[in-house]
Amino acid sequence: MLNLIALLVTLTALFSYINHRFIKLPTTIGVMVLALVLSLILMSLGELGYAPVEQRAAAIIGGIDFNQVLMQGMLSLLLFAGALHVNLEELAQQKWPIGILATVGVVASTFLVGIASWLVLNVLFGISISLLYCLLFGALISPTDPIAVLGILKSAKAPKNLEIKIAGESLFNDGIAVVVFAILLGLAVGGEEVTLGSVALLFTEEALGGIVFGLAIGYVAYLLLKSIDSYDVEILITLALVLGGYALAIHLHVSGPIAMVVAGLMIGNHGRRLAMSDTTREHLDTFWELIDEILNAMLFVLIGLEMIILTFERDHLLASLLVIPIVLLARLACVGVPVHIMRSRFGFVFSPHAIKIMTWGGLRGGISVALALSLPLGPERQIVLALTYIVVLFSILVQGLTVGRLIKATVAPAGSGAGDS
Repeated sequence: MLNLIALLVTLTALFSYINHRFIKLPTTIGVMVLALVLSLILMSLGELGYAPVEQRAAAIIGGIDFNQVLMQGMLSLLLFAGALHVNLEELAQQKWPIGILATVGVVASTFLVGIASWLVLNVLFGISISLLYCLLFGALISPTDPIAVLGILKSAKAPKNLEIKIAGESLFNDGIAVVVFAILLGLAVGGEEVTLGSVALLFTEEALGGIVFGLAIGYVAYLLLKSIDSYDVEILITLALVLGGYALAIHLHVSGPIAMVVAGLMIGNHGRRLAMSDTTREHLDTFWELIDEILNAMLFVLIGLEMIILTFERDHLLASLLVIPIVLLARLACVGVPVHIMRSRFGFVFSPHAIKIMTWGGLRGGISVALALSLPLGPERQIVLALTYIVVLFSILVQGLTVGRLIKATVAPAGSGAGDS
């Protein structure tokens, strides 16, 4: 484990330096590009007769359980760090758009992507895969990844109300998607009976339980922070809140991601305002910003290196090229219809061209890859994994690099109309 961590940190530092010094892309995207280049070089060495080099690299990367590292390691820290700087009052003002997009939008996208992908794979390419596994692909690819989205929004300079909608949706919809994914996975593997009652119970335990648990541990941490004035101890309390709270959430079978978002919102708002001195706020912000930047870079390096251990068949790659527009069109429908209804029927205000920006800015990232890797071994897993990886690469490299330009090109200057197109 020490060797793996040392290698990952060293590569991340090296790639970050090369990107900052020469390439000058956004850090997360730059380090992922360099990791992909390294993966391709190692794979090419295998093709040129240096198989032991590629095999050794594959063995090292294969020793890293991406699903465990992200879902039960990095994710808690990254979600808390992201929620820590979200204004709760602004979030509350957008609660209905965020809630609808994070729930109805994810479920609708799951079925749109799943059914369309099943038709593409079975009818156009003759790839045999069940509808259930296509729905699983729809569930894991539908949520926008908060880790990818929040990083891009920092530099995109989107209008504030639109930024809050996108950030809020991305922080909450992954928790909903994990519940939908778990339900469909139970159906796919046939290990348990899935009924309407069991679905409702699972949703209540995971989603609502995560909210209640996050409020509880956040409040306890708030009381502890309020009772002392020592920035090093207070930072340690927040670290214990995240790591200990996430571990306990998993043990209690409630949504750890949702709990971390709720706890982060509480500490970042009430805790920051009422329980911290200026010195503590400064040190706390610096600490969690560093955690966020470092883990983000390491995660995107891991995504790039995962290519070494994945196998891509020609038909799977070709199918992925058709699945990319399917995912984007599903996102367009699941954003466009609710936004149009909320604006025309209920008077909600959206920034100019909000539908375009929210569609193109709905990035997919590590959470989708981690869920795909959690599928049971088999040919259908390989298909889903190939589709997921290609869609994620397109999302980060193409959408991530161009969403800032889209915002600058489409958002009208302050004071113009609030219509949409």
